[in-house]
Amino acid sequence: MTLPPLNPALLHVDSDHLWLMHCSEGPVPRALVREVRAFLYKELWPWKLRFQEDCLEVPEALRTEAARIIGGEASDITLTPSTSSGLVTLAQGTRWSRGDEVLAPLGEFPSNIWPWKAMEARGVRFREVPLWEGHRAGAEAWDSTPPRAGVDPEDRLLAALGRATQVLTVSWVRFQDGLKLDLAALGAGCRARKVRLVVDGIQGAGTARPDLSGASAFACGGHKGLLGPQGQGFLWTDPVFRKELVPSGSWMSVEDGTAFERASTDHARAWLADGRRLEPGTLPLMTCVGALESFRTVNEAGIEAIAAHVRRLQSRLLEGLARIPQWAGEAERLQELLAADRLGSILALHHGGRGREAMERILKAGLRRGIYASVREGYLRVALHGWHEEADVERVLDWLK
Repeated sequence: MTLPPLNPALLHVDSDHLWLMHCSEGPVPRALVREVRAFLYKELWPWKLRFQEDCLEVPEALRTEAARIIGGEASDITLTPSTSSGLVTLAQGTRWSRGDEVLAPLGEFPSNIWPWKAMEARGVRFREVPLWEGHRAGAEAWDSTPPRAGVDPEDRLLAALGRATQVLTVSWVRFQDGLKLDLAALGAGCRARKVRLVVDGIQGAGTARPDLSGASAFACGGHKGLLGPQGQGFLWTDPVFRKELVPSGSWMSVEDGTAFERASTDHARAWLADGRRLEPGTLPLMTCVGALESFRTVNEAGIEAIAAHVRRLQSRLLEGLARIPQWAGEAERLQELLAADRLGSILALHHGGRGREAMERILKAGLRRGIYASVREGYLRVALHGWHEEADVERVLDWLK
């Protein structure tokens, strides 16, 4: 038996609740509650707050841990409340011209749609591209065929780039079908065409490490695979791209913004060049304190170790599903995707004609057993992480029989 890299004792998980929904909300470490409670007392007694230690060093430590999550540099990290807010920062900060275009895969999560569609008011077009034959979304989502090994979504996306395309925005791991895109291939193709690749990374961060070698930006919330509190995420930007963006315009995004020995009303200052250039101003320190504990916990377990552990559990689960007649076809499809490195931590079982009511019945049967999974747009999602054990896989198989 292989021990999980993330000690389950660090989390408040128990035998009555098998949580397979970090793709919706991750459990936070027990230590987070202690750290946040301790900081809350500083708010109760503000004379105990230390500006350097609490207001500056905590965010800086969080930027460092966020950088470790993705294998980047702390200077390229901007602290943001969520994936959405990071993408809004990019959309609002880009210097658009009328007629510019943003391209996205069909069926993105709304956080990666509406920041770009809002730019229609500036004359920017938003266009979607299906990633495989039979791919559907929106009102037709339940009629979509599922992705299979051999699909080449990167080629479809790159082929769809046009002269007006300024941004290609994608989810690294798709929320409903679990397909993982090849960021290195997309990044290389975008760089060659002088198109900015923007990545919504929330469904992959914490369970795998992205290749951002050709990307311009990576936006991520902290409350899913990173096991953080709601309301604290981060944005990574390539320095060249960041310099092109209009600064957020906060008092902390300029040089010496927090140096009170210099007159605050002295406006002869340059914008910062690092990730703080895009931050909104005074940060929510309580969520920063919580996220710092969560990100450290994930980093100490090791992203590579978590990724390998999740893959082992997924393989074991799919081997078991292959012996269950009603799931054998889906097990084969997902096994081929897993072998092709096309899956994140979400195993998304397609309804295969069962329909919405049947999938809801399966979910309710799981809930009666204390198993928490989710259904999104025709897929039953089972999301495994670094704290899950082999016994959890057997419990899922017993449920899905």
